[in-house]
Amino acid sequence: MQWNSAREFFLMGGYAFYVWGSLGACAVAMLAEPWLIVRQRRAIEQSLRDQFDAQAGEAP
Repeated sequence: MQWNSAREFFLMGGYAFYVWGSLGACAVAMLAEPWLIVRQRRAIEQSLRDQFDAQAGEAP
């Protein structure tokens, strides 16, 4: 496709809501995924530390 102006490009021939909405949803998912993984990893590591500390306190 060829656009005669930036406005035509951003309107995407009437499909702008679908195109830019899809791009936005993909960008949000790609940014959220690493953040959620790091958050989950930290929670698991903390849980393991708590379990280790509890077991270490029980040992004779």
